[in-house]
Amino acid sequence: MGFTITRQIGIDAGHRIASHGSKCRHLHGHRYLVEACCRTSTGKLRDQGEQAGMVLDFGFLKEEMMAHVDAPCDHGLILDLADHPVLSLFTPTGMAFEDWLERLSVEVREQGHVETSETLLDQKLYIVPFPPTAEWLAKHWFERLAPAVRRRSDGLAILDHVTVWETPNCQATYRDTGAA
Repeated sequence: MGFTITRQIGIDAGHRIASHGSKCRHLHGHRYLVEACCRTSTGKLRDQGEQAGMVLDFGFLKEEMMAHVDAPCDHGLILDLADHPVLSLFTPTGMAFEDWLERLSVEVREQGHVETSETLLDQKLYIVPFPPTAEWLAKHWFERLAPAVRRRSDGLAILDHVTVWETPNCQATYRDTGAA
């Protein structure tokens, strides 16, 4: 097994699960707690350099979490690309919703998500191709953070799992079982 490290950040964001049969279908927000847990690829700690004795510098992990989770999502709305009723509310002035939706769809296909505040009211949106449940967000943020963890550790650290806490009592974890 070897060593692991875990770093947490908190973000405030709104979302809704359009298909939910109860109250989660309404726009609402959470104080998300996002945890990233890294492990060594060899079971051993780095033996020299700036990160000697570490799996990965906590500061490096925080920088990546801030760049890939906090910056695009904090104090914004996380929405499913298929949630047309809510997305239509933020169509930029002077643009047809269908044209804007097509532009968003292209970006989501190319990048896996869209970050924009070029919207009506300058609302910050993070648009994903799935319902923004804690489960899907854990997987999505795992996929965004995993390459950054490998890069920042020169391949010596692996992102083991990401856990997303929606409330103090409810969390979802994604672990890539295919990761080496």
